Amino acid sequence: MKVMQWGAAALAVGLVHFAAPAEAAGGKTLETVKARGVLNCTGHDGSYLGFAEVDDKGNWKGMDIDLCRAVATAVFGDPAKLKIVPISWAQRWPSLQSGDVDIVVKASGGTLSRDTELGLQFSMSYYLGTTKVMAHKELNLKSLKDAQGGTICIPAGTTIEQQVAAYSQKIGIKLEPVVIEKTEELEQAYFSGRCDMYAQWGPVLAIARVAKGKVDEHVILPDVIAVEPEVMIVRQGDDNWVDVANWTLTALLFAEQEGITSKNVDEIKAKPTSPAVAKFLGAAPGMGKGLGLPDDWAYNVIKKVGNYAEIFDRDLGKDSPYKMDRDLTNLWNNGGVLFPLVID
Repeated sequence: MKVMQWGAAALAVGLVHFAAPAEAAGGKTLETVKARGVLNCTGHDGSYLGFAEVDDKGNWKGMDIDLCRAVATAVFGDPAKLKIVPISWAQRWPSLQSGDVDIVVKASGGTLSRDTELGLQFSMSYYLGTTKVMAHKELNLKSLKDAQGGTICIPAGTTIEQQVAAYSQKIGIKLEPVVIEKTEELEQAYFSGRCDMYAQWGPVLAIARVAKGKVDEHVILPDVIAVEPEVMIVRQGDDNWVDVANWTLTALLFAEQEGITSKNVDEIKAKPTSPAVAKFLGAAPGMGKGLGLPDDWAYNVIKKVGNYAEIFDRDLGKDSPYKMDRDLTNLWNNGGVLFPLVID
């Protein structure tokens, strides 16, 4: 009888705890960013076309930059409250751990060592990237197996070095790596003929080939060296901050899924199509409290930055110079792998 009474009491305590409303978390990083009045986010030490580049007026643009703007808008309601800090691949983790940047959005994959050895924490994937190899067409390579002894340009300080080494060993060939830090110098080395091949993230290869106006002179080999989920990265131990990153990404994807764009968001907020949409846009309460954000933060993100499709189209897709297809980086209901978390 005593055991039953104790069990009932414990259950009652658990129910009370479960029923308690969530309070604003306000993690350490979020508080620091709010107090500073600006979000410090990663740029690139040069141009990483389509993801982080500077236009002829000195303005940053690209998909990673727009994700930084989305996080800044979630926190402040204003995408301009953002400082882009240009850093190299190797500087990403020291800059994050030192507090020079608050979040890394820099075509960076979620890996075991970055999690368990470097003390980093990841958002959901915002882009599923494949590592591929481009070669001079005149070499007549059908696949990487034909490239025995060839030279291959590889970006320094990235997982691509290990990926190429592992894949080469797997297919039984030896390559001569030419490892270079800056993307512009790396591409110059390849396009000038210093390297036979160029290993890089697939989208970057496609963009580089178009940007150089030499599509017919270079072939992207069919080999998929690796598949890497690109994620937003924060310091480990601040769950609230990674929640802000995840829910910002969810806002972009949920809006696309529900047909909410920067152009029609006011109309839909005035007449929400569902209770979830009403909460999402701040027409009903509950979207911000548990995150330490205002209830209209997601509305601000979509109104001022756009949904995921709008971002992709202007930075990489049909409205950009690169005209890339979404492929796997599409919504779950359109042949892709991306999906929002559930808004309930």
